[in-house]
Amino acid sequence: MSVKWGLLSTALINEAILAGAAETADVDVIAVASRDEGRARSYADEHGIERSYGSYEGLLADSDVEAVYISLPNSLHVEWTVRALEAGKHVLVEKPFSKHPDQVEEAFNLADAAGLVLSEGFMWRHHPQTRRLVELIDERVAGRIRVVRTTFAFDLATERGTRDTRFDPALDGGALMDVGCYCISGLRLVAGEPVRSRGEQVVGPSGVDVVFAGVLAFAGGILGHFDCGFVVPRRAGLEVVGEEATIVVPDPFTPGTLGIDVLRPGAAPERIPIEPANSYRLELENVSAAIRGEAPLLIAREDALGQARTIDELYQSAEAG
Repeated sequence: MSVKWGLLSTALINEAILAGAAETADVDVIAVASRDEGRARSYADEHGIERSYGSYEGLLADSDVEAVYISLPNSLHVEWTVRALEAGKHVLVEKPFSKHPDQVEEAFNLADAAGLVLSEGFMWRHHPQTRRLVELIDERVAGRIRVVRTTFAFDLATERGTRDTRFDPALDGGALMDVGCYCISGLRLVAGEPVRSRGEQVVGPSGVDVVFAGVLAFAGGILGHFDCGFVVPRRAGLEVVGEEATIVVPDPFTPGTLGIDVLRPGAAPERIPIEPANSYRLELENVSAAIRGEAPLLIAREDALGQARTIDELYQSAEAG
């Protein structure tokens, strides 16, 4: 039986969620909400959604909606996650959940007490390419891991304009929150939770970080490096450097060019092919299966808390200089 979903906002990322939902019988998007009733109705008509609401509260009051996807600006993620949970809805909240780990923990406490599913929306973690990367690490293809590097950046001003909400400090904008959280997710996936995090940032005219770089120290003598930004050409990558080989994922977070490269000293590069898959479909299927009690949730409490703690530590480090 499909899970009936509602969309809390009409954000651009919803297009990807709707495309993923259209590929699976496990998900049925039946409602959308906006602060503007006309906007909600127009969006519902355009995308073939049955119901529309001119307020987020209206959607949460719909007893047929079992789960909500929250794609509001970053600063509203926790507030509306809590409101949705209090209304008895399961929640998939778009990354980053929050830079405040105490708020993340409180939200999960509420979800657990109510017997509800809560997950942070890192769709890349659901892709077969990511699963294959984890298998290669578990198989010790690289040998003992020494360094992990991640990068994710693009020219937001050119692509979307400087009025984009991600340039607004009041809405928890910034490069670290938007693309840097993927870099952190990648480092943590490979190396676990950092024991120490240090960050440096360049703050732009609007007051948010437009370039951010960090170094994370992990148990076992592993160092992680990342950089992210809003003011450079689009670039991405994940590199696992071991004592025997280097594993390179050229396009890890929004996989367009699929494949993993294994580089060994004195040998030709080995390309591991990856079959195409819709990350958003897989994400929705996983959360829906968890709601039905049919599968474990891939991204749950500890993962979301690890993300929030690391983001918080990096900002504290960068601000302290």
